[in-house]
Amino acid sequence: MGASEPERTDDLTPSDRARGLLVGQGVAIADDARIGGNVVIHAGTRIGRGAVIQDGAIVGKPPRFGPLSTAPKGELGGTVIGERAAVLAGAIVFEGAELGGGAIAADQCQIRERAVIGPNSVIGRGSSVDNDVVVGTRVRIQTNCYLTAYSDIEDDVFVGPGVTTTNDNTMGRHAPNDPLEGACLRRACRIGSGAVLCPGVEIGEEAFVAAGAVVTRDVPSRAVVMGVPARHVRDVPDADLLERWP
Repeated sequence: MGASEPERTDDLTPSDRARGLLVGQGVAIADDARIGGNVVIHAGTRIGRGAVIQDGAIVGKPPRFGPLSTAPKGELGGTVIGERAAVLAGAIVFEGAELGGGAIAADQCQIRERAVIGPNSVIGRGSSVDNDVVVGTRVRIQTNCYLTAYSDIEDDVFVGPGVTTTNDNTMGRHAPNDPLEGACLRRACRIGSGAVLCPGVEIGEEAFVAAGAVVTRDVPSRAVVMGVPARHVRDVPDADLLERWP
């Protein structure tokens, strides 16, 4: 593994665009974007029309890796904050991450490098989206959730408060080249508060995971599962399917 990667430093300069704003080289901010106080925007970041960056947010933060980290360490593109997207107070969006149009990164959340948050999705207060996570459109991630690296969250998924996903069955005892397996949450599935998803599990379309469940194996489409370990107790009725809601 070797020593940790040296942290890249930006030449941050004060800007009169907002009180206490610091910007790096090559930053592009749309004229009608709104910037709060004491914001830091690192090099190469692009902020789209109508976007909002609230007080104390950090956008484009370069990652720094620990000596045992296996996360990819290649060059990262600039951070992209799409049109009408919002990075709320104290949130951190890393270099190479992308927020789609209308997406919200709520107060004090963290979105790591190469993560993609789709249009009109919300990452809740204090939640953490790890590197290389893909979040689809209209996804709702509630407060204090953890989306582990390499997870794939499809459109219209709901993730309740305090949900934890995991990607390493060995807890760090795997060979350096062994792949990590994030969770796969298929379209319109729902995950109840405090649930834990074990590495590599797939939650099927329109499935329902009850609060506090520990999911150790794949969940079929439309299945309702609950318990520790989670077990299939019934199916989601037709009336509860997303297509039945206005």
